[in-house]
Amino acid sequence: MRAPNVLTAEAAQEVARENEAISRGLKRQDPELLDQLIERYQHRLMRYLMFLTNKREVAEDLFQEVWIRVLRRGAQYNGKARFDTWIFTIARNLVIDLSRKRTMASLDAMSEAGEDERPFEIVQDGPSPLEQFEGRENASEIAMVLLTLEPTFREVLTLRFHEEMSLEEIAVVTRAPLSTVKSRLYRGLAALKPELLRLRSQRAETDAAGVRR
Repeated sequence: MRAPNVLTAEAAQEVARENEAISRGLKRQDPELLDQLIERYQHRLMRYLMFLTNKREVAEDLFQEVWIRVLRRGAQYNGKARFDTWIFTIARNLVIDLSRKRTMASLDAMSEAGEDERPFEIVQDGPSPLEQFEGRENASEIAMVLLTLEPTFREVLTLRFHEEMSLEEIAVVTRAPLSTVKSRLYRGLAALKPELLRLRSQRAETDAAGVRR
């Protein structure tokens, strides 16, 4: 996971041109464009759905449904927002719809009452808070621990560090006020570190017990 990148003016213009091109292509229902978008976003979208649902089969079904929605509703994408923000919003709405029908933890039903709204910003010119205790060798541990967090914390951490979305973009995807996004990010990071340390402690004890035997 990396700290979100800050786009230069030139890069931002390029993204805007790309979004406009995608918008025109979706309005034409260009099959080649759809194939390109699936290839480009499949890993990111699947990872997001996996973290939200914690069930591979469910994530795979929703993955297919996202692209069906993109095909059917592509004309609704006007190119003003980033395309990945748009499809992640579609994916999230599908998860919420499914959670209402099943016993999955619901993102939509999580209470906002009592959420800590202390300001929290990520420093851009250095390692992110997550990178301070993450390395290549324990990336799988991070993924395991994320799945143990509350859905709202897990989602914000995934969008911020995996998808490198800005806080404002996360607010759009999650349909939450910016202050709530900051609160969830702050609390999610606070919950992540002790769980990671606990996992490592358990593994160390298991390894030590194996050596003694």
